[in-house]
Amino acid sequence: MSGTISRCQREAGGSIPLTRSKIMKTICVFLSASDLPEKYTKPAEKLGRLFAKNNYGFMYGGSHLGLMKVMSSAVKKAGGKVIGISTELFKHVRWLDADEMIVTKDLLKRKQIMSERSDATVVMVGGLGTLDEFSELMALKKYGKYDKPIIFLNTDNFYAGLKALLRRMEKEKFNKGKLGDMVLFADTPSQVIKILANTLGDK
Repeated sequence: MSGTISRCQREAGGSIPLTRSKIMKTICVFLSASDLPEKYTKPAEKLGRLFAKNNYGFMYGGSHLGLMKVMSSAVKKAGGKVIGISTELFKHVRWLDADEMIVTKDLLKRKQIMSERSDATVVMVGGLGTLDEFSELMALKKYGKYDKPIIFLNTDNFYAGLKALLRRMEKEKFNKGKLGDMVLFADTPSQVIKILANTLGDK
């Protein structure tokens, strides 16, 4: 069996091997499953359309709720590919219209699959779940265990505090290396696409 399994729902690590999408690049996106105001939903919709337009596959936490639903629906409506990575804990809210849906036994396995199967990670606004996801990925990058781009979409200056904290960590020698070697920040969805193109060698 080759290619993407349409609307496939299976337990990760089962007898069917994981397959890479035929999409040129697959981008993992960390974002909230909460219902949020328009200042957050509009950038998610735009980024979803831009993913489809630029031939990027969209991989996310698999929910049909909140900002996750907004972006996955935008990608799908624009003709793009949607890959959901849900867990047993959240499978009751998985998005049934995804092109591929993988249900893992726990959050740890979900994060592992998302990091392995994607070509880059984009971090959008989110809560503690998003914080857990991107902080682990950044730690892995610090220790040389993750070498793919990490891009924050800084909608409404949401990650200004994080940027300041990372700069202080760098200045006071808590972290070795430069902030720009670990993560990149974008203010708009268009800037995210431009960074992806540059870092992934698409243009």
